[in-house]
This record gives sequence, C-alpha cells and structure tokens, in this order.
Amino acid sequence: MMNRRTLVKKLFIIAGGIAILPSCLREQGGASIVLQNIKLSASDEDFLAKLAEIVIPKTDSPGGLELNLHLFVMKMVDDCESPENQQHFLKGLDIMKERLDSSTLDQTLSSLTALEKEKEGDEATFFKIFKNRTIQGYLNSEYVMKNKLIYKLIPGPYEPAVKLKA
Repeated sequence: MMNRRTLVKKLFIIAGGIAILPSCLREQGGASIVLQNIKLSASDEDFLAKLAEIVIPKTDSPGGLELNLHLFVMKMVDDCESPENQQHFLKGLDIMKERLDSSTLDQTLSSLTALEKEKEGDEATFFKIFKNRTIQGYLNSEYVMKNKLIYKLIPGPYEPAVKLKA
C-alpha cells in the first residue's frame, strides 16, 4: 500500500525527468539554440560568431561576440526570412566557411569588402542578410538601449502661449 506522500514524490521525479528530457535528446554538435526551419551545426555557429565580431568589433563598447549577435541572426533567419532566403543563407554560409576557413583577418576583411559590392549569388545574399540582422541586433541590444540612446521623458519645454505679430 502506497501512501500519498510517496506518490507525490514519485510524480515530482517523473515530472522533472520529463522536463529535462528534450535537452538530453538534443543532437550533439548542433546549434545552441532551438531552430525550427533551418539546421545549423556548432561549427556554423562558431563561424557566425567570428563573423559577427568582424562586422561589429569590440572597442570601448562590446562587440558582436560579446553581445551574442550571432544567436540573434540565427533566430531571425529561422523565424523571419522567407524559405528562399533561408536556402540562400545556408548555401552562402557553406561557401563562405570554405572560402574564409583558413584565411587571415586581413584576407577576410578584403573578401567581405569585395562581397559587399556583389549583387547576386548565394554568398552576397548570405552576407547581406547576415550584416543587416547583425546591425539590427546591435541597435536593439540591451547595451545600446541603456548606454547609447539618450531617452528624455519630456522631449522639450511646453510653450502654450506665443505672441504673434499682426
């Protein structure tokens, strides 16, 4: 005969196991965030993180890597881009990884500068989407919102009566 206290303990143990089960089943080597429409690996995520640091480097303010802008880009591409743009993004990512994998920082910068001038192709679409989403993530980050934007509760003085010359 089982008492109520034992039954409640066992139910909590089962509920806890069910709650952590999805994290145990996640495939190894996958992205660190849940993506519904695109599939990225851990190496893809690392490459995007390095690229985010190149687009927004660390100076006196945090850079793209410190603000985790690559995660923002990944989520925005997964949620907000069209399926065609998602496919161009993934193809361009693979091409860019092959091209820039063993290059130095100067070579990477010159390659990205040349890529900005291109209008068509998977690499150009990838970099356009990546750069736009990285800048969007930076401008909407907590750091920028708290430290860079000056918010005035009252935008200016109110002058209700102004004399007009007739």
